[in-house]
Amino acid sequence: MEAIYRALLEKKWMYVVSDTLTMVERNLIRYVRLPQLLIFSTIQPVMFLLLFTYVFGGAIRVTGSYIDYLLPGILVQSAVFGAIQTGVGLTEDMAKGLIDRFRSLPMARAAVLAGRTLADTMRNIFVILLMFGVGSLIGFRIGGSVSDAVLAFAILLLFGFAFSWISATIGLLVKNVETAQVAGFIWVFPLVFASSVFVPVETMPDWLRVFAEINPISVTVNAVRMLLLGYTDAAETARLAWLAVVWIVGILGVFMPLAIRLYRRAA
Repeated sequence: MEAIYRALLEKKWMYVVSDTLTMVERNLIRYVRLPQLLIFSTIQPVMFLLLFTYVFGGAIRVTGSYIDYLLPGILVQSAVFGAIQTGVGLTEDMAKGLIDRFRSLPMARAAVLAGRTLADTMRNIFVILLMFGVGSLIGFRIGGSVSDAVLAFAILLLFGFAFSWISATIGLLVKNVETAQVAGFIWVFPLVFASSVFVPVETMPDWLRVFAEINPISVTVNAVRMLLLGYTDAAETARLAWLAVVWIVGILGVFMPLAIRLYRRAA
């Protein structure tokens, strides 16, 4: 009896994985058919990178080259801004009635959300690689080892994946495309700009510095920055990397089940 139950459980997970991969494929095909979605999602981070490098960079004092300081922050910002599209895409599917069609099919409920978040994570891979390319053209150089760069890349993708679940939760709550766009940026902007993305937190007022130092975006940016630039303080680099992972796990632990619960309740 135990063997039968185990076989059924394994088969159920196979269906969940299969349904999720189908939804990932569906969402990626959408980018192929509407390439302007991918194009415009890459223009914004490139503009931030160029504007802050050439317009504001001369007024911001950091240790070393400003492009080396800035690019890791822009990479995290790009992953977070890209995550907003998860909630927008879900609300758009609900408005078009696609979610109702998915509910009528014999498929795993979690596959719709997992497929959307994974597809947006795969889009982030393209955006991050593009930003690396643009950054290299204007002077950015990786100072760390290959393994450190791979770890930084993994943290970037996982951080964006975690924020996609926050965005999915917001999208399921507001159930409106325009509201999802506004609601997404309202909570993201303070986190991004009150962080170490663009300037050192030491330059901020004391009351804001306290928030900026514990901000998950600051923690992740600092970890990615130290890994990419090859900082010699290995203990501090490891501490920040682990702290970023803790934030990622904590966000997923809260918002993944919450989003799935909201989706099932709506069904």
